[in-house]
Amino acid sequence: MNIPSNLKYTKDHEWIKIEDDIATIGITDFAQSELGDIVYVDVDTLDETVEIEAVFGSVEAVKTVSDLFMPLTGEIIELNEALEDDPELVNTDPYEAGWMIKVKIPDLSQINNLLDAEAYQALIKS
Repeated sequence: MNIPSNLKYTKDHEWIKIEDDIATIGITDFAQSELGDIVYVDVDTLDETVEIEAVFGSVEAVKTVSDLFMPLTGEIIELNEALEDDPELVNTDPYEAGWMIKVKIPDLSQINNLLDAEAYQALIKS
């Protein structure tokens, strides 16, 4: 299971990469493997400010649909448009090409509530 140490994580299996006040968000390798083959990613919250733990979109796999939960309060400023034609990028490259949204974060102290790689590893092994 791939869990990059330079990222932050949530208990809902999202990963977060922080660069200045922009967070890039996707789902973890563990999450995509549990979901199976992803056929559609739906995010209709572009240019909206979404509160922490609110649903910002969904992922549809062959057998299920799963909500995506916002790990940080912020404004969604960009969607990964490549996922429209190639949603399977979430399966094949969840931490790079399979990212889902970019969010402008007004309050960086929120990052302190996220899990580091070690804590996330412990969560999925329990």
